[in-house]
Amino acid sequence: MEDTKILLKESEIPTSWYNIQADMPTPVKPPLSPVTGKPATPEELGAIFPEEIIKQEVSTERFIEIPEEVQKLYRLWRPSPVYRAHRLEKALDTPAGIYFKYEGVSPAGSHKLNTAIPQAYYNKKQGIRRLATETGAGQWGTALSMACKFFDMECSVYMVKVSYEQKPYRRSIMQLFGAEVFASPTDKTDAGRAVLKEHPDSLGSLGIAISEAVEDAVKNSDTNYALGSVLNHVVLHQTVIGLEAKKQMEKAGYYPDVVIACSGGGSNFGGIAMPFVHDKIKDGKKTRIIAAEPAACPSLTKGKFTYDYGDVAHLTPKMMMYTLGSDFVPPGIHAGGLRYHGASPIQSQLLHDELIEAVAYDQQDIFEAAMLFAQNEGIVPAPESAHAIKAAIDEALKAKEAGEKKTILFNLSGHGYFDMASYDNYLSGKLQNSSLSDDVLQETLSKLQ
Repeated sequence: MEDTKILLKESEIPTSWYNIQADMPTPVKPPLSPVTGKPATPEELGAIFPEEIIKQEVSTERFIEIPEEVQKLYRLWRPSPVYRAHRLEKALDTPAGIYFKYEGVSPAGSHKLNTAIPQAYYNKKQGIRRLATETGAGQWGTALSMACKFFDMECSVYMVKVSYEQKPYRRSIMQLFGAEVFASPTDKTDAGRAVLKEHPDSLGSLGIAISEAVEDAVKNSDTNYALGSVLNHVVLHQTVIGLEAKKQMEKAGYYPDVVIACSGGGSNFGGIAMPFVHDKIKDGKKTRIIAAEPAACPSLTKGKFTYDYGDVAHLTPKMMMYTLGSDFVPPGIHAGGLRYHGASPIQSQLLHDELIEAVAYDQQDIFEAAMLFAQNEGIVPAPESAHAIKAAIDEALKAKEAGEKKTILFNLSGHGYFDMASYDNYLSGKLQNSSLSDDVLQETLSKLQ
């Protein structure tokens, strides 16, 4: 039997991030100012982001050096391992080789720390005292609260209300690291009050929480906004995942036929996928690269490719992306980190150009896949990550049916040990699929130009 764990040495941690914008056949269209409708200027972005982040957002330089202070903190847990899922392969009776990159080894329990640390670093260098942000399931809020503490900064987190209530221990760990955490929508911002006035019982959404965090940053000169997904610089920072994974697969002696990750805003998907997309563009590799999203929030599989706002209150620039509409509020599924109405502009353009694919799954199916994985590999996955597991299982079963020895690599973006309430609901039969009717979908899409 081949090795189960494929490790890298600390000296093999990437020293530069890979920027897919240098190699995309179709460049990402620029963000548009919510005020002028014209391409957003650095001055406008400077109201909420530090200078270096703005430069990275628009850069077409292929590799961007990782600051030594960021590399030093990465070494707390990087490089993360790649595992061969031998027991899962046996349970599926598949000839496919299944590998997974495990980002749950980070102190935050997910991949989110890969971008939280550099974002806090660049803001600290510019003299910012506090960062405001949103979080869905809490992985991003946890990561940013840790990163802010590492750099002696304050952190304010607007947590989507349904997740605030479903995942109390995510909230606790943020508070443990010194963050203040609010259930969004709140009565602390104009954006939150507007939502509560119209929908007093709102479960919240990432779009609403983003509006609140951005408003907080705009109104306070010592505060900037930090985003855990979607934007180009976030995808850039996450490419440490894929760069490491490529080296690890080389050590294993295989190149993946299929690369998979779950997708909400697109950060962990972009993190593992972009170095392999590079190989498709530059080297003609035939790898299939699949984004797995929830059927209850199917921005990639059923959304429209158009300019749309990233938030409900229209405070953020409009981005060219696959979207369900900025006012779309998805059902309260347990994969809170995937409840976003849009998708990364980079990811969206690559999907539009057919360089990547997308699939969508119902909630019960992904928990079934998560249980099968946990019982065979001993890791309880986050509900978000379970979407990637479901896609990997489907690909392995297709390989079995076709009698093909395919190599499948997926990103296990985080563990689910703070998500046991959702597993309790699944095990007790209380967890149901959250259907999204065609009427609701058409209504929200009809509002998009």
